[in-house]
Amino acid sequence: MEKAPFHLSLPCYDTKRTREFYVDKLGFTSGRSKEGWVDINMAGCQLTFIKAVHWKFPNKYYQFEDIVLPAFHFGVLLNKENWESMRNHCNELDLDNEEPVVFLKGQPGEHRSFFVEDPNEYVIEFKCFNNEDEAFTS
Repeated sequence: MEKAPFHLSLPCYDTKRTREFYVDKLGFTSGRSKEGWVDINMAGCQLTFIKAVHWKFPNKYYQFEDIVLPAFHFGVLLNKENWESMRNHCNELDLDNEEPVVFLKGQPGEHRSFFVEDPNEYVIEFKCFNNEDEAFTS
């Protein structure tokens, strides 16, 4: 199957704060919106945030390579130049103070990641593969 942008719909606490975070802070663009929902163009993929009162994810964390990670997260795969640019941008805004993590070191699929939390407590992972062709290699 050819590459295609994905669509992900998520509940959010406040559409205005969510839009400000993704557009004004991270630099993505917004699309359609109405009272109670907003679309965000995240690197060509459509995130729809819908105002909701309550939601709960029962398993918040998991362990991978001795690192505890958020079980529910999403993100984008960026080339090295765009990853560095986003990392610097997030550091300037004080959104990410942790050092990037290297996963699968010395193995196919080796990549660096950093994580940012949005106003809805969602965690966004920004990944950069050493070899972009290995994004789906096991």
